[in-house]
Amino acid sequence: MVGLKPPEVPPTAAVKFFSAGTAACIADLCTFPLDTAKVRLQIQGEVRIPHSTNTVEYRGVLGTLSTMVRTEGPRSLYSGLVAGLQRQMSFASIRIGLYDSVKQLYTPKGAESTGLLARLLAGCTTGAVAVTCAQPTDVVKVRFQALGALPESNRRYSGTVDAYRTIAREEGVRGLWRGTLPNIARNAIINCGELVTYDLIKDTLLRAQLMTDNVPCHFVAAFGAGFCATVVASPVDVVKTRYMNASPGQYRNVPSCLLALLLQDGIAGLYKGFVPSFLRLGSWNVVMFISYEQLQRVVMLARSAPP
Repeated sequence: MVGLKPPEVPPTAAVKFFSAGTAACIADLCTFPLDTAKVRLQIQGEVRIPHSTNTVEYRGVLGTLSTMVRTEGPRSLYSGLVAGLQRQMSFASIRIGLYDSVKQLYTPKGAESTGLLARLLAGCTTGAVAVTCAQPTDVVKVRFQALGALPESNRRYSGTVDAYRTIAREEGVRGLWRGTLPNIARNAIINCGELVTYDLIKDTLLRAQLMTDNVPCHFVAAFGAGFCATVVASPVDVVKTRYMNASPGQYRNVPSCLLALLLQDGIAGLYKGFVPSFLRLGSWNVVMFISYEQLQRVVMLARSAPP
């Protein structure tokens, strides 16, 4: 047996909520540089208002990371980490931690097992609710990750709190929820490609008795979930990143952002940053789901231990 044994008493919704947020923060700490590289590659070549004289070019994942370290210093790899952790504690706690509870709501009473439709509906529901609650943290995270790509004179924020204040003051409170619709679409897709895929792969492995409910099983299911999520969500992710990072007035709406991207880069532009997206989502899923499963078991063991 690799890892802790499953608890005899199933984890409560509160335990899952806490474990999901904590596990997502652990995963972010491990994979944040890959996420930053993904954002830089996705916005590269974007026509900005005002126009920038910055000529730094990024080539591939390792090239992007090395260029950032060379031109901006190692700390640039974790630019926006505070907002990223704030995002995960509010975002992942809802979309992952409440998934099982919502799935049960969609499962007909008396059903022997949960069907695919119930899983998909649960993934879409928790993803949409999570985005609505946590969107401001995502906007600030993306802005900070893109910040280093701009000249020093064009950098708008001195810190995370200043970013929230500045965006609210210059763009209105609605600016903090900029890109909510593409983000809801992205996370509905990601939840279905990620949580539902993880759920199905894990269930299949356990039912067929190919693996037991331990770390290797969680690793295989998480890796498959990360790949599926990247394939289906990458186009929406690129549009979301560009739209949230845009200067006021650069795009009228999400469709105009998509049209500008297609005219400039073609269909291939929708998969800009695919490799770092997969490296990030694949590794993020592996770290997060393994941590999530083990944290639930640690908390339940602690709760059941005699005083």
